[in-house]
Amino acid sequence: MTTQHIEFHVVADSTGDTAARVARATAAQFPDIETHIVRHPRITTEDTLRSVMGRIENDAHQVVVFSTIVDDRLHALVHELAQQAHLEHVDMLGPALEAVERVADRQAEHKVRPVGISADYFTRIAAMEYAVANDDGNMGQTLDQADIVLIGVSRSGKTPLSMYLGYLGYKTANIPLVNGIEPPAELFDVPRWKVVGLVIDPERLQDIRSRRVRSLGGRQGRDGYADLMKIYEELDHADQIFRRVGCPTINTTELALEESAGRVIELVENRRATLRG
Repeated sequence: MTTQHIEFHVVADSTGDTAARVARATAAQFPDIETHIVRHPRITTEDTLRSVMGRIENDAHQVVVFSTIVDDRLHALVHELAQQAHLEHVDMLGPALEAVERVADRQAEHKVRPVGISADYFTRIAAMEYAVANDDGNMGQTLDQADIVLIGVSRSGKTPLSMYLGYLGYKTANIPLVNGIEPPAELFDVPRWKVVGLVIDPERLQDIRSRRVRSLGGRQGRDGYADLMKIYEELDHADQIFRRVGCPTINTTELALEESAGRVIELVENRRATLRG
């Protein structure tokens, strides 16, 4: 069976970041379709726009055009050229500008302006730096600064989830739970509402660890790292720690990173309101 392939062409008068993000979010809803995003940024003249749209029209793949063009003349032209070429076109800015114009009862300037740094930019940078400094039990900064503390066995998804939560602006530390080794004492001083345990299916964990061992040339294979019985023992030990800490858990086995992050945030926010209220 041939895999369907669609190219998302981002046509923008600036960097195209806005349209590219929407294109990626759209692609995520079609996991069985192979998609590729092609950017055409900083289009400020008719000649450039016509040249780009001509190349897109001649593309051998199925195509959808995502545009963020604010100049009135170019905005109308990209729509016109897409219609002439029978291309599916998504105007990312037009409807939004028109809606605000109706509410504000005034016209938008329709000039290319840099979006600039968002208000939470430095918060997210600090959170990502914290996640890096406090990854895998390395407490480069104290745990009392954490917004979220993740605990779980090796390869249960702590590091990628910490980094993603950092990207969202949550200072996240993660601590590995190792059978036979006591967790750091600081963990038990952290407010319970900040701590979330990660659980994973034993056989899924064995598969992940086995692939990890193979990638390292088998150097971690002798200590039972990928042995199923050892994994069950580790998970039992982790469950004991979860109970001692008094934290909830989420099962990451079948969850996408974004969904895991959403559940962690929901748990922490709800518990903070309950335990602090």
